[in-house]
Amino acid sequence: MPHYRKLVGKLCYLSPVAPEDAELWTGWLNDLDVAVPLGSEAFDVIAPPSQSAWIESISARSEPVFTIVDLGTDQPIGRCLLFAVNATDRCAEAGIVIGEKDRWGKGIGTEAMALLLDYAFNLLNLDSVMIGVFDFNERALAAYRRLGFREIGSRRACRIIGGQAHDLILLDLLASEFESPVVRPLMRRQS
Repeated sequence: MPHYRKLVGKLCYLSPVAPEDAELWTGWLNDLDVAVPLGSEAFDVIAPPSQSAWIESISARSEPVFTIVDLGTDQPIGRCLLFAVNATDRCAEAGIVIGEKDRWGKGIGTEAMALLLDYAFNLLNLDSVMIGVFDFNERALAAYRRLGFREIGSRRACRIIGGQAHDLILLDLLASEFESPVVRPLMRRQS
C-alpha cells in the first residue's frame, strides 16, 4: 500500500490518502470504541464502497485529508483532516481519529494533530483552526490543550448517546499561538 511522507514527525507521518485505506477506515469507523467519540460515525452505516467513493472524491479535489502512518512500522493507524476550509477568512475545522487502539495514549494523536496544524498554518496559511470534542472525551481535550487550543464555547446537550446528553466543547487555536514542528524549521534551514 503506497504511503507518502508529506509531513514527518518523530512517531508518525501524514500521507495523502490512498484507495487501499478504505478497508482500514471502514473497520475503524465501525468499532464503537473508536467511533462514539467522533460523532455521527457511531450511528452512520459505513461500508467499504462508501469509504472508497469518499477517498476517490477527496483525492480528485486534493482535499486536506491524510492517513496517519506509524513512522516505525509504516502501518496506517488513523486519519486526520481539515474541513470547512475558508480561504477568505483563513480558517478551518479539524478532525482526527486514531483507529488502531493499541496506539492510543502514546502521543501519536497529539503529534499527528501538530503536523496537521503545521500544514494548516504554514502551508495553507490559515490563521485559525477550530475543533469540537464531546465532553466525555477527556483524553482528546487534554491533548488539544497541550497543543495550545483554548476553549471558546460549547453546544450544550447536543448529542445523546445511550440515553445521556453530552456537550460538544469547541476549541480553537491561532497561527500566532502555534509552534511549527516541521515547516518553519525547514524554511530556516533553506535560508
